[in-house]
Amino acid sequence: MVNTISTPVKDFFTVINERQSVRKYDPNVSISKEELRDIIKMAGKAPSAWNLQHWHFVIIHGKEAQQRLYPIANHQQQIVDASAVIAVLGDLEANKNTDAVYDPLVHEGAMSQEIKERIAQQIEAAYKNKQYARDAAFNNASLAAMQLMLVATAKGWATCPIGGFNAEQFKQEFRIPDRYIPIMLITIGKSVAPARRSTRLPIETITTWVER
Repeated sequence: MVNTISTPVKDFFTVINERQSVRKYDPNVSISKEELRDIIKMAGKAPSAWNLQHWHFVIIHGKEAQQRLYPIANHQQQIVDASAVIAVLGDLEANKNTDAVYDPLVHEGAMSQEIKERIAQQIEAAYKNKQYARDAAFNNASLAAMQLMLVATAKGWATCPIGGFNAEQFKQEFRIPDRYIPIMLITIGKSVAPARRSTRLPIETITTWVER
């Protein structure tokens, strides 16, 4: 196995244009835990409602672990050929992060206890609605997933988001607590073939202007 850690400096717009969904990877290239931690750390800087950081990452790293995921992900070859697979989970109980997020700010004097308690009340009121909790889990975890793929691209790795997998089987196989809901899988590795050619809809098709 070849450990490859690549940290090129790339312009943001270059990263945007380079990011593609790559499905064919070199199975002989590995990625270190340190590199994966760095990517996850940067992905975790994504925005989230109330800064509750509604995401959790399960990193399937190693061919034996990836083989366990292979049938759950409909036998897609990229699952086993990639250097790792990152499962992005949404947190259905992100309201439980309130103290961990806001107490340090209160301790530092950056926020008053009164404001923290007011925010906590808003959060608890919102999380009484289970549909809100589910929507927030999907919306916010997806922001982190997109950021993860952009960070990986900036560091020279190819990625592909995957929605085609059995979420319930995934939870059972990897013992995922009910607090979390699987959002997507992201393969990461070194490409051995170009991504499939894709097109984008004209901007006129995807925009509506409201000016008055």
